[in-house]
Amino acid sequence: MPLTPVEVRHVDLNRAWLRGYRRKPVDQLLEEIADSFEEVWRERADLSDRLEELEAEASKHRELEALLRSTLVSAERAAQDMKEQARRESDLIVQEAHAESRRVTRESAAEKRRLEEDIVKIRAQLRAAFESLGEWPGDAPGEKTEPATSVTRPTPVGEATDGGIRKVAG
Repeated sequence: MPLTPVEVRHVDLNRAWLRGYRRKPVDQLLEEIADSFEEVWRERADLSDRLEELEAEASKHRELEALLRSTLVSAERAAQDMKEQARRESDLIVQEAHAESRRVTRESAAEKRRLEEDIVKIRAQLRAAFESLGEWPGDAPGEKTEPATSVTRPTPVGEATDGGIRKVAG
């Protein structure tokens, strides 16, 4: 059973009648032992307190580490989700752009067909008007002109001007 410094200080050594001990050196030795033991006892208590503090601090650090890990995982997951969302949105934008380009192409092709038909009608009307006058521009005297009912090939459309109006080549 371990002794405390106080118990060491109050130890009463029995002396035999003939065989005694020198009281002063033994008492001085017991005092030194008690002082040394008391110092070790205090250091042990201080170290025990320090150990508890360090264990509490280590526990806080472990909790903080776990929190940081979960935060990092959440941030990585959020970043991945954002990347995926951005990719889906960009794919949708590209699909919409393709659909719009197909629509514009269809509309422009329809407009081109309508304009070509208008050109054919206007040419036929011009030809009919000139024939009623008796002459088609560019016809040499004596040349035979085509009847107004024939359909001629439309004039090719040239480059676009600044105002978006196209020049008719020819």
